[in-house]
Amino acid sequence: MAQPLVKEEIHRLIDSLPDEATWEDLKYAIYVREQVVAGRQSAREEPLLTTKEVFDEFGLDSER
Repeated sequence: MAQPLVKEEIHRLIDSLPDEATWEDLKYAIYVREQVVAGRQSAREEPLLTTKEVFDEFGLDSER
């Protein structure tokens, strides 16, 4: 059942590209979409870090 949704998404993606888009533009748009989907899934499934945890991990001063 997921195939029609994929097909619809591809149509929307293609329609969002400019008329002079290249194959590289299309491949990049697909890549970006895949990364966004993966990031959203990761955010739902994996614990997120607090701002303080990120600052501590990179040794940054959180007082800025």
